[in-house]
Amino acid sequence: MNSPLPLKKTLGDKELTVMMASLMALNALAIDSMLPAFPAIVGNLSLANPNSIQYIISIFLAGTGIGALIHGPLSDRYGRKPILLIATVGAALFSLACSLSTSFEMLLAMRFCHGLMAAAMGVLVISVIRDQFEGDAMARRMSTIFLIFMIVPIIAPTIGQFVLLFAGWRTIFDLMAFMALMAAGWVYYRLPETLHPENVIPIEPHALAKAWTKVVTNRNAAGYMIGAGIVQGALFGYLNSSPQLFDEVFNAADFFTIGFAIVALGIAASNFTNSKIVERFGARRVSQTALISFIILGSLQVAAAEFAPTSLPLFLALLTANMAMVGFIGSNFSSIAMTPFGDVAGAASSFQSFVKTLLAAGIGAAIGQQFDGSVLPVAAGFLVCGLVALALVLWCEKGLLFTRPGTTPKIPNNPRG
Repeated sequence: MNSPLPLKKTLGDKELTVMMASLMALNALAIDSMLPAFPAIVGNLSLANPNSIQYIISIFLAGTGIGALIHGPLSDRYGRKPILLIATVGAALFSLACSLSTSFEMLLAMRFCHGLMAAAMGVLVISVIRDQFEGDAMARRMSTIFLIFMIVPIIAPTIGQFVLLFAGWRTIFDLMAFMALMAAGWVYYRLPETLHPENVIPIEPHALAKAWTKVVTNRNAAGYMIGAGIVQGALFGYLNSSPQLFDEVFNAADFFTIGFAIVALGIAASNFTNSKIVERFGARRVSQTALISFIILGSLQVAAAEFAPTSLPLFLALLTANMAMVGFIGSNFSSIAMTPFGDVAGAASSFQSFVKTLLAAGIGAAIGQQFDGSVLPVAAGFLVCGLVALALVLWCEKGLLFTRPGTTPKIPNNPRG
């Protein structure tokens, strides 16, 4: 691996981490701040099927998945900073276009374009961190980034609800545009270029195909990449259904922002914990333990859906615990999948984000569209996704869990000499 380029004296490790987390947080804001506005949009745009409103989330995620294929190769050729600048300004413009939409179809089209631009704020964050760190050190910083990033899902629905007290749902998109422009200014003035000159890759179809082939044919990278997308799909299934769950199942629409924040705290707490323990125990041991716990909790969610279907406290307790497992799984699976690709970090990260996001968006949309007035589709989604992800991990590790590659096991003394 080439030595990382030194950061400017004015931009230390901590500011870099906060900046990257803030860029990722714009995507969370673009999703979660809209959730309280779902009923208003349904009424204002006259949607016949209330479940259709969930496509506002799914189409944005589809855009981020496809956009990941674009921004990664561009950043490998032209650098991380210029692509981030173009993307953040583009996200602001399309967010404004969303606020001006006169039909649901137009809103979905602008949301897709918004997602195409916003994709850079996910894939290039990983590339920038990979330019500077690798292995468990990368996992620790990614976990810290996810921790800061997770503050936004805790407060974003409240921000959206607050805006709705004084203005319409379109103003939420205006706010997103303003924040994207602020982020662009921060990147312009403070972020140095982190791409090493020796790692510049021309935009050539065969070069991209070669990088993507490396990801697909690497057993660990492919398995952990797909596993991360499947687990995230369960999360998106809940996210798509969340306003309807609180309103129609638990008759607690007024409690939505508080309940959503409680669940998000589970992921924030796990990412904080992960940042403290991952370098000690290793990304595999932590994430695989969390995945097994995820399956157990998913089983309990299905049982609760059957025997206590309208208990909001039980629903929140189990969901928050399982969301915490998602926090342990996500950043560590991503770090494991990226470890072999320091020389093609942008192309590898973009392809992995493309696969993970489209897979998660598809699974989340499928789970969300199954909403039938009960919590069972969401609960079953967690359990099934966990089991499939475990099967993939077992395939990756050839049946051996809780290993830590790169460490030398201690061999006990042989008493017989």
